[in-house]
Amino acid sequence: MQINSARFIISALKREQYPRDRRPEFAFVGRSNVGKSSLQNALLRRKELARTSSTPGKTQTINFFDINGAFYFVDLPGYGYAKVPKSLKDAWNKVMVDYLRDREPLRMVAALVDARHAPTERDHHMLHLLEEAEVPTLIVATKVDKLKRSQRTRQLALIRRELDIGEDGLVLPFSSVTREGVRELWQIIEEML
Repeated sequence: MQINSARFIISALKREQYPRDRRPEFAFVGRSNVGKSSLQNALLRRKELARTSSTPGKTQTINFFDINGAFYFVDLPGYGYAKVPKSLKDAWNKVMVDYLRDREPLRMVAALVDARHAPTERDHHMLHLLEEAEVPTLIVATKVDKLKRSQRTRQLALIRRELDIGEDGLVLPFSSVTREGVRELWQIIEEML
């Protein structure tokens, strides 16, 4: 896909703040530091449109990015080990759950898991929530560039097995460093548009 424009629109914590033009939305979820912002920057060929940080918990709101004036990327707060007060984590979770369950323009969620590790209990919980909400979901295994070839097949099989998606279930290997998976992810997004 040709990216002519990509710009930050709003950081929202309330439904009233979400864009109201009903353009398609593609959301990105995953535990803290899984690479959501890096993935979006790689897709958009931008260095810092979505802010990245080595400190877990950088994304603390639902961030909307206008892409080509045609659709939105939606960067959701990470779940898991962010070093923030429990009350703030609880607030993030409520906002995220409400968004994922009730947002009509949401076309697809890319659920990111770190290819180096088995999915966590929170990854399972998120996928269960998405299944209940009947949101089309794509599993994206990030940071595959950090795996040796011998580990890669084993780790992708582990993710499939742990998430119970079978041998034929799509787990898209992705690297924001090598750009592996960028073309394939764009193809899926374009199909959903």
